[in-house]
Amino acid sequence: MARSARAIWTGTVGFGLVQIPVSLHAAEDKDELDMTLLDKRNFSPVGYHRVNKRTGKEVPWEQIVKGYEQAKGKYVVLTEGDFKAANAEATRQVDILDFVEYASIDPRYLVRPYYLAPQKSGRKAYALLRETLRRSDKAGIGKIVIRTRQHLAAVLARDKALILVLLRFADELRDERDLDLPETNLAKLGVTPKEVQMAEHLVESMVTDFEPKKYVDEYRRDLTRLIQRKVKAGEVNQVPEGKEAREPKPAANVIDLSSLLANSLSGGKSSSKKTSSAKSKSHAHSRSAHPRKHATHRTRTTHHAARRKSA
Repeated sequence: MARSARAIWTGTVGFGLVQIPVSLHAAEDKDELDMTLLDKRNFSPVGYHRVNKRTGKEVPWEQIVKGYEQAKGKYVVLTEGDFKAANAEATRQVDILDFVEYASIDPRYLVRPYYLAPQKSGRKAYALLRETLRRSDKAGIGKIVIRTRQHLAAVLARDKALILVLLRFADELRDERDLDLPETNLAKLGVTPKEVQMAEHLVESMVTDFEPKKYVDEYRRDLTRLIQRKVKAGEVNQVPEGKEAREPKPAANVIDLSSLLANSLSGGKSSSKKTSSAKSKSHAHSRSAHPRKHATHRTRTTHHAARRKSA
């Protein structure tokens, strides 16, 4: 919590007659590579300028206001005070409307996590709500206004903290009916009961406890290593020449699902067994295909051994 000590929002969590004063803190720490846009002619940074579209001149921050376009070229200017005054209660309170099983929330609605920290006068009520949610495996569903937008949110317990997870409203999700998805009747798709059973066994064999720390961002790691190699090679302030790296070819369309699942369940051993078996058969075939050659070799060996004995 040390790096996210500054509160994004302060207010209360309310349910029934209970009001808990809290502050909202970021729970994400995005570790992204900081890339700079450059002019390839002289490698000077290209910035995002706040430019007046009419005059073409840059506008300083202190001269910028927010406005809603009521008609073409007609704007209603809104100040920070206006955003708060529009619904002062909504901007300062998470009003829990319902309690639901957290596992029942469709993951498509999940957006971003935040920490809720108690203010001094709310520590007891904070702990009470946290333990109640933990013991019941429930999440409180409510709404919160952050900056200039209202969000649906879930409040749940995690270790010593209350977590507020921003959710999407239902009308923000796209309808899956626009996608060409396979039907749920597996028999019509040619999936056999044996394939279903093997797939279930494969999943069961890979079940483990969720340990987030064991998953790392390999792409960022490898991209960082690539940058370091380019620095060591002196590839600084120059545009790489030559062909772009080719993308891998897509896999073939025909997949033997049964063999793939069976191979996965055996840990890839079946393919190695097949290979060794094929090698044995190939060797045996080679010997049977040239019987005279092998017989001649044995005759010569015996003949040389006899000559050594007589000598």
